[in-house]
Amino acid sequence: MTKSEQVAAVIPAAGIGQRMQSELPKQYLKLGGRSVLEWTVRAISQDPRIRAIYIAISPDDPYFQQQHFASACPIVAVEGGATRAASVAAGVERAVADGFTWVAVHDAARPCLTAAELEQVVTTALADEVGALLALPVADTLKRSSDARRSQGSVSREHLWQAQTPQVFRAADLQRGWQQLGTDHPQLTDEASVLEALGLQPQLVPGRRSNIKITQPGDDAIARLLLFDDS
Repeated sequence: MTKSEQVAAVIPAAGIGQRMQSELPKQYLKLGGRSVLEWTVRAISQDPRIRAIYIAISPDDPYFQQQHFASACPIVAVEGGATRAASVAAGVERAVADGFTWVAVHDAARPCLTAAELEQVVTTALADEVGALLALPVADTLKRSSDARRSQGSVSREHLWQAQTPQVFRAADLQRGWQQLGTDHPQLTDEASVLEALGLQPQLVPGRRSNIKITQPGDDAIARLLLFDDS
């Protein structure tokens, strides 16, 4: 494997997950004896081109040292920032210092990523001039609401996709975007938005609905079913 085919995974895990209404940050909730973060690290390790994993954590995180990661990859903790972009930037900076050109950014709360999805998005990204991300074509009817949460009309689903992770890009492109826009820009909600702000168009790789992000109460129960489905 050439150095150009080696990819560093970056996992932003400095958030507290307020929407989960849980005492623990969502990345540390237990799913069958393992934390969500432990499952996520296991998932992102499934491709041999992932050669190191950088996890951005809060400076006062009391839980990270209690984790037991089932991964042959070196795992490096870095200090995260006040925003997702700042945390990802910290991980990317360390990955660049260690000689990586490509990074695969993956949500800490997406433990159900399959090996097939990971292989496809990494392969697509490495062959693309911009990079690639997993995404789902929007299937549900979308509604626009008023401030009072009343439906004001439907939004066309044509050409709309729901972004997932991993998102695989050249580290230098991400760093260029953050230098121009800052890591606290409100529109930088994922890594693809950084590339888009530079006028670039990442490749969309169809993912699976099972690649769920644990965000709301009850999502952890769905993830548990997916992880332990032996059908």
